[in-house]
Amino acid sequence: MYFAVSACSVIAVLLLWWTASRNAWVNPLFLPSPADVWSAFADIAREGYKGSTLLAHIGASLRRIFTALLLVFVTAVPLGILCGRNRLIRAVFDPFIEFYRPLPPLAYYSLLVLWFGIQDTSKVILLFLSGFAPMFIAAVYSARRIPADRINGARSLGANGFRLYAFVIFPSCLPDLLTGLRTAVGVTYATLVAAEMVAAVSGIGWMVLDASKYLRSDIIYAAIIIMGIIAILIDSAIRLLIRKVSPWIES
Repeated sequence: MYFAVSACSVIAVLLLWWTASRNAWVNPLFLPSPADVWSAFADIAREGYKGSTLLAHIGASLRRIFTALLLVFVTAVPLGILCGRNRLIRAVFDPFIEFYRPLPPLAYYSLLVLWFGIQDTSKVILLFLSGFAPMFIAAVYSARRIPADRINGARSLGANGFRLYAFVIFPSCLPDLLTGLRTAVGVTYATLVAAEMVAAVSGIGWMVLDASKYLRSDIIYAAIIIMGIIAILIDSAIRLLIRKVSPWIES
């Protein structure tokens, strides 16, 4: 029933789009027809865009985001868990996280470009910073809510130090960490699009900006739809992983 309703809502929007473009309710420059968007997608898929294939542009974007997310997971998770279990460690890092967390990523992107250049390094660092804060907060929250009885029981059975964190605390935090990862992916993905619109020569976000210079709204719409589909696929993969790890949690 859920999927049927979702499918009907998508079909209704597509019909409204087709009707509006067919009857010229909106200037085609602002709202190209579905056929024009599909034609633009087919041309890009067949011939590429500005010397690179569509897969190359998608691969450039995915490479940046997955590199940043890997760095986020291997740094924010252990640090967040430590901060969640130790108030002194949290007191050291919390002021800095809370300072930069509400800042728009593009506010300090110019500094990263100045320091690291216009290549992928500055973009990966920007994506890392945008995803680090939500992942860190999720790790802190998940570590703090572990029942004390579970920790004490593990210690009474001989779990201490690394083994306590690796086999008790981390598995207990994992469902919340994966939920936090969904948030981090969303923030990072939105930042990716913005980052590629500044000082980039490849990527889906760059395609949108470049096409806008020539008023190619059909390409803009096609690229936006591609970005949305990729985001849905990534989020669906994480939700599937959450159901596998913790099937009792609805995702």
